Amino acid sequence: MSNTSFVARELVAERAAPVRSTGFVGFVQTRLLNSPTNILLTVVSLLLLWFTIAPTVKFLLIDAVWQGQDRTACLPENVGHAVGACWPFVQAKFTQFIYGFYPEPERWRVNLTFLLGALLLLPLLIPRLPAKSVNAGLFFLAFPVVAFFLLYGGGINGFGISWAADFLSTVAVHITEIGRRLRSMGLLSDIAVFGDLLRLIGNGIVAFGDGLQLVALPFDWLRNEGVNRGEPVWFELAATTITVSLLVFLSNGHVRNGWRALASTIFIFIGVAAVIALLRLDRGGLPIVDTRLWGGLLVTLVVSITGIVTSMPVGIALALGRRSTIPLIRLFSIAFIEFWRGVPLITVLFFATYMLPLFLPGNFTVDGLVRALIGIALFAGAYNAEVIRGGLQAIPRGQAEAASALGLSWWKTTRLVVMPQALRHVIPGLVNSFIALLKDTSLVSIVALFDLLGQLRASFADPNWSTPTTLFTGFAFTGIMYFVMCFGISRYSLFVEHRLNVHRRS
Repeated sequence: MSNTSFVARELVAERAAPVRSTGFVGFVQTRLLNSPTNILLTVVSLLLLWFTIAPTVKFLLIDAVWQGQDRTACLPENVGHAVGACWPFVQAKFTQFIYGFYPEPERWRVNLTFLLGALLLLPLLIPRLPAKSVNAGLFFLAFPVVAFFLLYGGGINGFGISWAADFLSTVAVHITEIGRRLRSMGLLSDIAVFGDLLRLIGNGIVAFGDGLQLVALPFDWLRNEGVNRGEPVWFELAATTITVSLLVFLSNGHVRNGWRALASTIFIFIGVAAVIALLRLDRGGLPIVDTRLWGGLLVTLVVSITGIVTSMPVGIALALGRRSTIPLIRLFSIAFIEFWRGVPLITVLFFATYMLPLFLPGNFTVDGLVRALIGIALFAGAYNAEVIRGGLQAIPRGQAEAASALGLSWWKTTRLVVMPQALRHVIPGLVNSFIALLKDTSLVSIVALFDLLGQLRASFADPNWSTPTTLFTGFAFTGIMYFVMCFGISRYSLFVEHRLNVHRRS
């Protein structure tokens, strides 16, 4: 080797090991203790955790009482030290928290409803599983009907034909009555032109009502035929199946393309017949359990799931209506949204529970729980409409123009191109509304519906479990249950959002 070589003749001294930047030690060194400000914030955070988490763990686990038969098991003088959570109270009241005052012999119906809901919902939430359309139809259309007859009970006296006859007759009677009143006002009016106009309008409305009565006559005749044969439900179900199947077959291309639609329709009616037979709806069905006896987690899930499911189509319709080019539809949508957003949910519940029956005609009544469900669905639908409208505004105009250039109609453009993208943009906002609605269901307790929180408050009145820590134990239990449900919804929404936005990460 020559003297002009650039190769070193001596070994280089070893350097110090680099600061570890991965793992727990690296996280602490690079994120928590890498500057005086971060050190101060870390110390304050640790102190905050110490003063909050430690007492909570001590109350819920370390000082808790786990077994007992009554309040004496949770009293400090009997335990010998400070008592934390009184879990025997939760164990004693657990069935009440789940079912409310639902009769104990009939609680298998609630369990069966929970099981059916879980079996239909879980495949719907797993993207890789097939047959999503059938699964969605069963969960959103068939399951609510089955759940109603399971939870509430009762049977049916007819199917389709009786319902159409009753509906047409009721509407015809009310329309005829309105026409007669207008005609009477016209006869009593002192202004000749105005009176003649009222009489003319009244006669027209009466004639329309009489026409509806004529339309109802064939349905009445078919209903009487079913009663005379002794099996009105099955007779009407067979007649409805034949009529609807023929209409579907003819409207879907009849002999050439209508066979698949015909088979699907017949399969659906076979499923309806199976439900009627299993629940014995034609023979009175299961014993009726009034909704005033429902309570606990049952009411919470019924109100929240019904509100979430029904508010989505309401919100989509209102969002599209607010962007409509038809002034009447646009103004109606704006007025509807602004009205429901301008009043608190408590006011809506009070109106639906105590004032709505005053506006219903005659002896027509609606169950208190159903009235609350309708009010919550409309209230949540107004909020969802604005969230969805934000997503619609985020879609470039070129998307609709490109779809129109391909020959798609407005409905297909909205259903296949615009709405899927809009909903994908607003998943966080929609999930936020759903979580808020789940927690707001506790407000139904002010209209005498005992949800999980209301049932908890009712259980505090039991003197057998009156201890200094019973109150905090109950609220801790319900808080944990609400957190599990809300956190589960939140994590699943993140999963869906992550899955739908794969194209943005690539």
